[in-house]
Amino acid sequence: MSNIGVILHKIQDMRVEPLPGGIPTPAPDEVRLRMGPVGICGSDVHYWQAGSIGDFIVRDPMVLGHESAGIVDEVGSGVKNLKPGDRVAVEPGVPCYTCEVCLGGRYNLCPEMKFCATPPIDGSLAQFYCHKAAFCYKLPDNVSLDEGALLEPLAVAVHACRRGKLRFGQRVLVCGAGPIGLVNLMVAKAGGAQVMITDLSEGRLEMARELGADHVHHVTSRDGREVAGQVVAQWGGFSDLTIECTGVESSVHCGLWATKPGGSYVQVGYGNAEINFPIVAIGIREIDIYGIFRYANCYPAALKLVESGAVNVKKLVTHRFPLAEAVKAFELTNAGTGVKVLIDCDK
Repeated sequence: MSNIGVILHKIQDMRVEPLPGGIPTPAPDEVRLRMGPVGICGSDVHYWQAGSIGDFIVRDPMVLGHESAGIVDEVGSGVKNLKPGDRVAVEPGVPCYTCEVCLGGRYNLCPEMKFCATPPIDGSLAQFYCHKAAFCYKLPDNVSLDEGALLEPLAVAVHACRRGKLRFGQRVLVCGAGPIGLVNLMVAKAGGAQVMITDLSEGRLEMARELGADHVHHVTSRDGREVAGQVVAQWGGFSDLTIECTGVESSVHCGLWATKPGGSYVQVGYGNAEINFPIVAIGIREIDIYGIFRYANCYPAALKLVESGAVNVKKLVTHRFPLAEAVKAFELTNAGTGVKVLIDCDK
């Protein structure tokens, strides 16, 4: 029996076709999943269009996809926490759990990390997929598979807000109202913050309003310091915490200049490998800057946010496609249409 998936063969050569080896057999510590919805992430599109992200280069055919959920189809001989029929969300990164950073709790920085759809590791955009059971989270009855798949971007926001030491009552500026910016908005609101969000797109700002943004700012200038001045004037003050989700140099400048002296700034978005940075202004204003890379120990919190109703990630889904039309789904995402696009691997 075949196992249909989405394989990136080389730059701009993506095909929906049977995976080599057919339906996989789970290892003793793995479960085999009959995959449900898989979200398209910007990294998936970037690998398709450019063939690399930093040092991660697609050299051989690779299955895409890492925002996923599915139903347990078979369990390995050593698996005790899950059984066939369980609905699960998949945390896509599996660390070694023996190195210094793993033992210190920051397993997202593990040098031996095996992360779905990060070369050379295959992703989960297929009908069947095997994953470590320890990184599959059983979904409560009131959490859908769609919501399970969207725990992945939500976990990024949980990690960002934790890194920035989000506190109740703070003013939080989110730069960029794409999918990652919107989940940061939701997590910050759930944490009791007052949130302003910026973007070039009025359509995305309208969604931000629907998701609870206290203020939105439509960016019309490429001068980041100028935009920061507009943000501060609109808000009547600086942000306590800024979460930058675009990686665009002008947006980075906006975020830094809009942050109060002694405030915190979290860099979530990735753009060019190197950009100009107002280092003197950062130093004399003592802005605390935090980088983030994926997440660690964030899936349980993300799941609780959804289960409790504190966040509603279902509103992010604007388009969905069956597996056979995955290329169309990627084309739509690459065109910047919609917010979150899901591919249903079971249809």
